[in-house]
Amino acid sequence: MTAPAVHLWRLLKWGRILARHGALQGIERDPNTPAPVRRLARIARFGARVPKVPRYADALQAIGPAAIKLGQTLATRPDMVGDAAALDLMRLQDALPPVPYETIHAALTRAFQRDPAELFRSIEPVPVGAASIAQVHRAVTTDGRTVAIKVLRPGVEEDFTRAIDTYEWAAAQVEAMGGELSRLRPRLTIETFKRWTARELDLRREAASASELADSMLAEPDFTVPKIDWQRTTGKVLTLEWIDGIKLSNRTALIAAGYDLPQLANTLVHAFLRQAIAEGFFHADMHQGNLFALPGNKIAAIDFGIMGRIDRRARVWLAEILYGLITGNYKRVAEIHFEAGYVPAHHNVAEFATALRAVGEPMRGMAVKDMSIGMMLDGLFNITRDFDMQTQPHLLLLQKTMVMVEGVATSLDPEINLWDAAAPFVREWIRTELGPEAAVADRIITDLRTFARLPDLIRNIERRFPNPPGAPPEPPLRHIEIVRFGGWRYAAVALVSATASLGVGWMLWG
Repeated sequence: MTAPAVHLWRLLKWGRILARHGALQGIERDPNTPAPVRRLARIARFGARVPKVPRYADALQAIGPAAIKLGQTLATRPDMVGDAAALDLMRLQDALPPVPYETIHAALTRAFQRDPAELFRSIEPVPVGAASIAQVHRAVTTDGRTVAIKVLRPGVEEDFTRAIDTYEWAAAQVEAMGGELSRLRPRLTIETFKRWTARELDLRREAASASELADSMLAEPDFTVPKIDWQRTTGKVLTLEWIDGIKLSNRTALIAAGYDLPQLANTLVHAFLRQAIAEGFFHADMHQGNLFALPGNKIAAIDFGIMGRIDRRARVWLAEILYGLITGNYKRVAEIHFEAGYVPAHHNVAEFATALRAVGEPMRGMAVKDMSIGMMLDGLFNITRDFDMQTQPHLLLLQKTMVMVEGVATSLDPEINLWDAAAPFVREWIRTELGPEAAVADRIITDLRTFARLPDLIRNIERRFPNPPGAPPEPPLRHIEIVRFGGWRYAAVALVSATASLGVGWMLWG
């Protein structure tokens, strides 16, 4: 177990870097910041040259890989870090200088337990990408296929373990102080971040996520997922089909190649909606660098380390919330928040509906190009404090991805609006999932499953209440109160007295 002094030393060291980038100003000025945290921030800032404009993303990149990933997580929490910080953190590129190829070759040898030349005809020594957790090299397999090899950076697992240990400790200290930070549940945020990074640090799980996403996207042929080479994949190495396309971030190249940018934008939005609403399993890192345009106005995605999952009940609530906001049915949106438990029951549904109207109506009057999912989420975050809404960790990734997808789609087609593009899909999904036919089908399935469980239920009852044994039932015995006197039971005295009485009786009878 790490000593508290070690955690404090790490926090001060990281705080010093944050201070030099002006990233502690918001913490010091926020009236909700507990006094001990404010004092720690001032100690870390002491003597530092602080810039006027905070550079949150630059600060976390300077701290290291785990801080970069934490920053990407905090970018989904404007309610916790503030709008300005969340916006700045969105520009984290997750890019670091590459590891020398000699180190990567040694890592491949350890991972495969053989010479990589037995599996690959050639591997380009210069990586095509180097991120905080892994870097990617282009290669050709021994059977002639061009692939991408993703290799974990040596030592990255140990670095993340140390950092997360301190994040957990700090979050626990802050949450225990109560107040606003307790409502924001920082421990739960760090726990969510821990689960995300655990998936990213096991490349077999990333491969499984890619495979699952490919199966679930068969209904969207214009959105493709590269195939996994399972024979060349381990926990530390992922080998998958090489994607030869144009990044969606390169708008000039897309136009020169003759791509239909509005169609690409609609394809992206529909693919995201199918993943999040229909399938409940979505790519949660769909920024421009992870998306490529392919011939035929198709889109391919890469980097499946961060994936989101939502159960069916939450997806039904989500679809109704989106459709209610699209159509202006704020009363129904408010009711769903109460049904889902997002808003505590002691609040008033009508009051919450009015607060939602204050968020939604201004956007309904805007021009299409000026409306934004991000603006809507900011508005919702602003009313969470008034209605004691706690963090919903299963929605954090979704909120982040919605803003990200809208940003990419808008960069392709400035006139697109996620509301308009989403409305037909969400309307049809609600009709299919919540219409009369769906209600009847759900009832039949539920009843059949209940009947199927009846035999097991009966067997469990029999085990709990077995048949009586073969001996005849015992007669009822009169209740006799047992008392203590001087450590001896009156029952013993009564037994002696009864025995003596019987002896005297026999003597008289005889």
